[in-house]
Amino acid sequence: MTAIKFRRLDGNDLPLPHYATPGAAGMDLRAFLPDGPVTFAHGDLKMISTGFAVELPPGTEMQVRPRSGMALKHGFIIPNSPGTVDEDYRGTVMVGLYYLGKEPFTISHGDRIAQAVIAQVSRFETVEAEELSDTARSEGGFGSTGRS
Repeated sequence: MTAIKFRRLDGNDLPLPHYATPGAAGMDLRAFLPDGPVTFAHGDLKMISTGFAVELPPGTEMQVRPRSGMALKHGFIIPNSPGTVDEDYRGTVMVGLYYLGKEPFTISHGDRIAQAVIAQVSRFETVEAEELSDTARSEGGFGSTGRS
């Protein structure tokens, strides 16, 4: 198993991001809120710190995804989901949370707010072309393949 290096920010007392079960695809990311809880009202979009910076192995990215409990039970989404942390980024890992719930909801220091999935990345050379190969779909856009 390849190691992922995490660097704690000053004052961070949270556990390292880790897999909750042996079969989990994502590591839990927690809210680093040393100044106290943050309350969301319907429609709020806030950036929440995880309290960590990360060093990813070459050829990988960290995908920041919603936790199903936060999304389905409480109404939180990550607007740019999955958010991408590039392998060369060394700043604080932040999670953008958008709240769809009706009643105010408070997130406290240490609450699990998202999950991180480490994924391989393919890189390709880009070239300009006068024509592209034809396919059965061709230029058919959204909904062009029908409903199943």
